Amino acid sequence: MKEKLIGKITHYYAKIGVAIVELAAKLKVEDKIHLKGHETDFEQLVSSIQIEHQNINVAKKGDAIGLKVDQKIREGDEVYLVKE
Repeated sequence: MKEKLIGKITHYYAKIGVAIVELAAKLKVEDKIHLKGHETDFEQLVSSIQIEHQNINVAKKGDAIGLKVDQKIREGDEVYLVKE
């Protein structure tokens, strides 16, 4: 299984479980991602992506997206795309 660094968490809204991710590569709904940091280490499928509160299916490099996450995450954690 290969992984590619595609983004970094810039903010986390704990009450709604949404992370803001600054993307360095393309990400789409249904992609498998690995979230990693000092205290964070889990994988999940991307269930929804938003830009300015609008649902989208594909986000491109340079976008700042809202990403629903399954577990607590921290600013500075990294997002990797998992390639099976």
